[in-house]
Amino acid sequence: MIEYGHFIGGKEVKGTSGRAGDVFEPMTGELRARVAFAAPAEVAAAVANAKAAQPRWAATNPQRRARVLMKFLELANRDYDKLADCLAREHGKTIADAKGDVQRGLEVVEFACGIPHLMKGEYSEGAGPGIDLYSMRQPLGVVAGITPFNFPAMIPLWKCAPAIACGNAFILKPSERDPGVPLMLANLFMEAGLPAGILNVVNGDKEAVDAILDHPDIEAIGFVGSTPIAEYIYGRGCAAGKRVQCFGGAKNHMIVMPDADMDQAVDALVGAGYGSAGERCMAVSVAVPVGPKTGDVLLDKLIPRVESLKIGPSTSADADFGPLVTAAHLKRVKDYVALGIKEGAKLKVDGRDFKMQGYEKGFYMGGCLFDEVKPDMRIYKEEIFGPVLSVVRAKTYDEGLKLANDHEYGNGVAIFTRDGDAARDFAAKVNVGMVGINVPIPVPLAYYTFGGWKRSAFGDLNQHGPDSVRFYTKTKTVTSRWPSGVKEGAEFVIPTMK
Repeated sequence: MIEYGHFIGGKEVKGTSGRAGDVFEPMTGELRARVAFAAPAEVAAAVANAKAAQPRWAATNPQRRARVLMKFLELANRDYDKLADCLAREHGKTIADAKGDVQRGLEVVEFACGIPHLMKGEYSEGAGPGIDLYSMRQPLGVVAGITPFNFPAMIPLWKCAPAIACGNAFILKPSERDPGVPLMLANLFMEAGLPAGILNVVNGDKEAVDAILDHPDIEAIGFVGSTPIAEYIYGRGCAAGKRVQCFGGAKNHMIVMPDADMDQAVDALVGAGYGSAGERCMAVSVAVPVGPKTGDVLLDKLIPRVESLKIGPSTSADADFGPLVTAAHLKRVKDYVALGIKEGAKLKVDGRDFKMQGYEKGFYMGGCLFDEVKPDMRIYKEEIFGPVLSVVRAKTYDEGLKLANDHEYGNGVAIFTRDGDAARDFAAKVNVGMVGINVPIPVPLAYYTFGGWKRSAFGDLNQHGPDSVRFYTKTKTVTSRWPSGVKEGAEFVIPTMK
């Protein structure tokens, strides 16, 4: 059995708190590893290493910092299959999906390799009599990221790569459910030439999280997870004077207009609703067909597709999705399905009794599909985070738009239509942070920013793209004047350009 510790000061170290948790292999249900849970003293040790190493790294010119990231990309691509295999075994997603997880993380590393350009300031010669004005971006110091189980490669890289590129030292607290890949990434960064102490990984639970939130030497924190925890981290982190960005839950709608290509819409719903067993913050969990005929046609095509989904072990080459991450999460999702039936929704496809032959102890369930879901039902209002799709019928376009606008979450949304005017109107009016037009999972590319609205996000700046550089740096503005030609005498009024 694997024993996971922490990564502090450039090397893996054993946990010393005496506390640990289980890491399961979801496809078999077997215990794969034990992961140490950090005590505050271990978090403090990681921060001390980071604080000692950061000034020299910040003084390293951006181009040389970028070269470390370039070397990391080379090494990560060398170990691509190993990373994906470990990720699939600990999370449960298929190997193909795991490779996508790794790739989307590496694309942000590629973006961060442009840090020499991204950190350039501004310069104005002759802004006043003999005065030059310029700005510079400087790193914050020691920063931290608290990341979720559902993307154990992508989101840690979204957090740490821009932060490190900007000259910060980084403390990563990954999910305790699948900690293997974050530790592998830390080792690859060291092999790429990252100085010891610049990237530290502390595993653990709430005790480690609170130690990060309360540590006075951590300047900023990024989080991805559920909304209740996002609110907790945002509130406590801000109260401690830190810069904080937190991304929470989602309930992503896909509006299907009467003129949509229905086969394309069904393909999109099946892939976006059931891929990765629905364990994505950008998963489509609500289909909104506009008009009764649209709803009937959609359901006629959708039901057989959901019934024929291929569920299999994570290593299966032809599985559409694999098991859920833990037995506890499997039970939670099944409980939501039972709740939906109790609330009066019509369960058209019931995948709760699915069993995988040869993997009877794995955490599997088939796809579930509800029709006639109403906005006052909990299965509509709350994030289920499983292979469950709800159909909420709308009579008109305006009613469908209102559903997305009125929901408390505003992470992602999509519209499927052939009407450019309707699509343009929707993009302008929908109260959601990321919009897809005939694209079901509108995750922006690495050089744009990722972030939701409403109760899906807390903080002023988004993840990756230009916002990541703004988040991990502070701007200093310098007003410069040299003695030559400067008028003598004191000035008692505020300087202006008049």
